[in-house]
Amino acid sequence: MSDPFLSSDEYDERAHQLYNEGRYDEAVVALKEGLGIYPDALELHVGLGYARLAREEYAWSRQSFEASLKLDPDHEDALAGLGEVLLKLGARDAGLKCFDRVLELGFKEDLDIVLQMGRALFREGMLEAARRFFEVALAAHPDSAEAAACVGYAAHRLAAEGDAIRWLRQALALDPEHGEARIYLANLLYDRGEYEPALAEFERTEPDDHWDELGIWRLIELKRSIYRLPEDDPELKPWLVRLADLAGDADATDLLLAELEAAGPDGTGSRDPAQLELFGTLVTELQAMHRQPRGFEVHRITTRDGVTYVGTWEAIVAGMRDDDAAYSGRPIEEFLAGAAARATRLTGVTIPATDAESFIRGYADAGLVEIVK
Repeated sequence: MSDPFLSSDEYDERAHQLYNEGRYDEAVVALKEGLGIYPDALELHVGLGYARLAREEYAWSRQSFEASLKLDPDHEDALAGLGEVLLKLGARDAGLKCFDRVLELGFKEDLDIVLQMGRALFREGMLEAARRFFEVALAAHPDSAEAAACVGYAAHRLAAEGDAIRWLRQALALDPEHGEARIYLANLLYDRGEYEPALAEFERTEPDDHWDELGIWRLIELKRSIYRLPEDDPELKPWLVRLADLAGDADATDLLLAELEAAGPDGTGSRDPAQLELFGTLVTELQAMHRQPRGFEVHRITTRDGVTYVGTWEAIVAGMRDDDAAYSGRPIEEFLAGAAARATRLTGVTIPATDAESFIRGYADAGLVEIVK
């Protein structure tokens, strides 16, 4: 005897579980099967929209959300999903209109959906709008560490550094175990030159809290320079192991040797000048939060004098500029032009000064630096 059909709610529940496990293909199969039996099941259309959105099938996702809204024009999850798809497709005004409609329908106190919309705006670089939605969430839930942290992330990207620090500290006061907020705060303090406070924050994190190499390199550097730890100190081992996990093809010994080679004559590493845009990924959805966006890869170069810089191409150039007495504090464009001309006179190799990556690769071609990563 065959099993009876599942109800539409049971199909929805099964697909929801698969979605949460990251098994999007299987979720799509379950939802399409359910819709074959219950073609007017609103929640199945909505679920299919989100599963296809996760698979980056934006046209199909849009179709599913629009089918949902034909059944219920004011369905908040369908509006939020359609808004996100429209943002992905470049229809920013239309996407934001969908999000604002959700607020108009009275869902300002729904923390999850408001943060979802804010994160979608943040990912697409609509920072002012993203901060507005994060502040709506925080106003309705002043005890939410996640909402406070999101306001902090957006504030930093909007160059409101003081606000960013204040909101990140507020998030940590609400939830001391909020690893992403603590790492972000530690990196922000590091970039301000507040090294001991930065280390104090880094030390309250665990290796598995880190999904990016930069923060770990900084933590290791600070521990070795402030505490004068020897290279084989067991305190460094779990961090080196985590670096190896993130690097994939490197092992802890290789990473330690690279760090030792980068150390100056006094045994301390060079200050990492990387900027915190790298950490904008921390406010995306959980899986995307741990994925670096293209254009923010971490690189590592070493000069002929043994100085090492770690960060994005732009951050490395900023660090080189800050270490150059002739250009410290001056615009990056002036440093690029002046340093490129100086290097060309020295080596006879033409150094591009159009952008950070071309400049560094030109320096490498001229033998002035080595690109380690």
